[in-house]
Amino acid sequence: MSVLPSSVEQVINEFSRLPGVGPKSASRMAYHYLRSPNKDATKLASALEEMDREVKNCKSCFNVTDKEECSICSSQLRKKDKLCVVEEPIDVVAIEKSGVYDGMYFVLGGVISPAEGIGEEELRFKELEKRVKELLEDIKEGSILEIIVATNPSLEGEATSSYITDLFKTYLREKRIKITRLAMGLPTGADLEYADRLTLKRALEGRTDI
Repeated sequence: MSVLPSSVEQVINEFSRLPGVGPKSASRMAYHYLRSPNKDATKLASALEEMDREVKNCKSCFNVTDKEECSICSSQLRKKDKLCVVEEPIDVVAIEKSGVYDGMYFVLGGVISPAEGIGEEELRFKELEKRVKELLEDIKEGSILEIIVATNPSLEGEATSSYITDLFKTYLREKRIKITRLAMGLPTGADLEYADRLTLKRALEGRTDI
């Protein structure tokens, strides 16, 4: 028999479902809201309800937005000859924080991962093909569309990158697009002896003149 009210147990169970949150952390979070004198639990519930009600996927890039089209896709200042393909909406936030990218985005919704039962059918490759065709029609005739594959540097990310290359091989042959990959390698201060094989491979491939 549990000594906790069922409502508290339910909150702990829901917090436990969050990424990186275990039972102990979930319990601490639940007790934080129980002790809060400022109706923080009510505010959290209200914010979650509003998010669930208002937020949707952008019709063009599938980033999260509260409109039909997100602010990036609808902006006249963004360049349409660059398309950055990412796994999840949080990746868009990370790249935007860098302040150096001024192109468009497309959110795949994950990466190909046979171990987790995620194949190409579960991701937005058909929608990606449609978006690429739209951008090719929008840019000046003779211009080349750059597709920047910004999936994570994992085996799954590499497999997804290869699939994207195969998907657009006709456009590549016609030189209507070029496909690039984010440069990846050794972080500042890292020791070579501790670098894994994939990191070293990408570091050597992405080497530059000095």
